[in-house]
Amino acid sequence: MKQRNKQKHQNRLYVLLFVAAVAVMAAVTSVSVMKVLYPMKYTDYVVKYSELYGVDAELIYAVINTESSFNPEAVSDVGALGLMQIMPDTLDWICTKTGEKLEFESLKDPEISVRCGTYLLSCLLDEFENDETALAAYHAGRGRVNNWLSDGDVSSDGKTLDRIPYRDTAHYVSKVMRAKNIYVNLYD
Repeated sequence: MKQRNKQKHQNRLYVLLFVAAVAVMAAVTSVSVMKVLYPMKYTDYVVKYSELYGVDAELIYAVINTESSFNPEAVSDVGALGLMQIMPDTLDWICTKTGEKLEFESLKDPEISVRCGTYLLSCLLDEFENDETALAAYHAGRGRVNNWLSDGDVSSDGKTLDRIPYRDTAHYVSKVMRAKNIYVNLYD
């Protein structure tokens, strides 16, 4: 009887160890998979311009991941270019603020794209004071977001968006914020 109880106890222990090993392997595998889906590339540029412009590095990574999947040659259907998918008129606006003279094709250079995109995010965060509204402006344009903020059906306080009228922009903001949270939790 003692031998039988001892054997049952050993079997339970083996099962528990097996379950624990599977759980650990699953956790390690899921973290590894998540790091493939949410990589940290161009870190020197992201850190440099995050610090220079006061924008969370995780937000920059999230925008790059969402916009271009870290492809510096990416071109959108509407003509945005580079890692952070900047439009020609947006680059012209950035250049008037920074005093630079940049060719549109220069956005294929990862450093220039990260610098310009982070500068733009910084300006939008200063103007709109929260990530979601700034991201809506990054996607749909600051003029459009200012119009939304003045619409009582869209913004009850004129400072934050209660809802985003454009489905594509709402999806974009949600996707970037989800990616930012993943970066915060995955690499913290």
